[in-house]
Amino acid sequence: MTAMAVLQVRGAVPSTPLELITHASTLTQVVLIVLVLLSLLSWAIMFALRRELTRAHRTSARFFVEFERATRLEEAAALAKVAAPNALTRLFTRAVHFVSDTRVRNQQIRERDARDLAAPSTATLTGSQIETLHLLLESDAATERDRLARFLPWLATIGSVSPLIGLLGTVLGVIDAFIGIATKGSGNLSAVAPGVAEALVATAAALVVAIPATFAYNIFASRVNRFDGLMESFGTATIALLVREGQI
Repeated sequence: MTAMAVLQVRGAVPSTPLELITHASTLTQVVLIVLVLLSLLSWAIMFALRRELTRAHRTSARFFVEFERATRLEEAAALAKVAAPNALTRLFTRAVHFVSDTRVRNQQIRERDARDLAAPSTATLTGSQIETLHLLLESDAATERDRLARFLPWLATIGSVSPLIGLLGTVLGVIDAFIGIATKGSGNLSAVAPGVAEALVATAAALVVAIPATFAYNIFASRVNRFDGLMESFGTATIALLVREGQI
């Protein structure tokens, strides 16, 4: 007795999900394998993103709290040296180095200008140099954000493409089922239902892959945006500290 005949004897629809998969057409099974691989990839990305974002936010938030308590630039620099490496310590170090190098260059320019030899040297940066510092911190923050979110496009792609792959498997399965019905010359419900049910497995599997990936993408994108806001706030706090210290 053939597999289709067995299914017809037992009922119009296979009794277990395993039978739906094992009796599906070869093309549908290939689609299911692809969906399984995409599911494994999406879950691996989700766990990796969760671990990396949690660590980045925890270390950065802890340093930000300690940084806000610092009243002197030297104290903030000491905190940055002993803190666990994170995005905010890198932003702070970049800002301090930029200000220090710019002040040295400004002093060298003033010393070469004979008209300013007798004039008192100013410690402030020019307006364009301060704007450059803003742009530099924004650029570094964007680099940090892109590094943390480098796998997010994969989740978005899996969430949007999986339903289409499942639909393809379903269409191919239905076509195969109707070809089998035409070949056997039987068009009753018992002959049609098993093939259609097997084909719909691909759509169900695609939704199982796409729904978690879409949820995860939205959640992690929101967390990346919040971390971007944290870096923006820290950049403002860093410039305010430099202003209070008379560095800019």
